[in-house]
Amino acid sequence: MKRFTCDELVEHLTAYLDDALDTPARDAVRDHLSCCEGCGRYFDQYRATIRVLGDLPTRPLPTETRSRLLSTFRTRRADHLTDG
Repeated sequence: MKRFTCDELVEHLTAYLDDALDTPARDAVRDHLSCCEGCGRYFDQYRATIRVLGDLPTRPLPTETRSRLLSTFRTRRADHLTDG
């Protein structure tokens, strides 16, 4: 069975929680969590954050704010693509 590093585990947490991993990857996450105290704490904090944020009421952004954010993201992405 593949063993995940701590960095790999972090990359797979969302998929793990969404039950979107294949069985070997899911088992590797469980195996790592069972023997890595730091990742176990991180996982618990991650789930707690999701629980808390999941209970927040959703409100749409004001149109002007949404437009400014999208414009900024597009500009930064374009800048990043031309820099790379």
